Amino acid sequence: MSDFLLGYLPVLILFGVAMTLSLLFLFGAKVMAPASPDSEKVSTYECGFNAFDDSRMKFDVRFYLVAILFIIFDIEVAFLFPAAVSLDQIGVYGLVVMLLFLGELAVGLLYAWKKGALDWE
Repeated sequence: MSDFLLGYLPVLILFGVAMTLSLLFLFGAKVMAPASPDSEKVSTYECGFNAFDDSRMKFDVRFYLVAILFIIFDIEVAFLFPAAVSLDQIGVYGLVVMLLFLGELAVGLLYAWKKGALDWE
């Protein structure tokens, strides 16, 4: 049983070092950082202009639609990069599959565009 627990000793040491550094950084920031909050510093920051409503207001659904579309097309790049790097190894079949993937995403983008998901009024 002790050999089993001894295998977890590096994890425990790493956890201890991480906790010590975290607490050290928090304590150091509390001691060394200037504490002079004024109304400008504690105000809500929203894209460079003054907040015109409560910071806990509900967002429009279109904001979430644009965010989801961004994530989808951002993940597309993560899928395309390995295929582009190894294009000489995957051959014509890999190229066709990659083009089908891009076509499917293009159809989805056209559908979202037609439904007005990208219109911002």
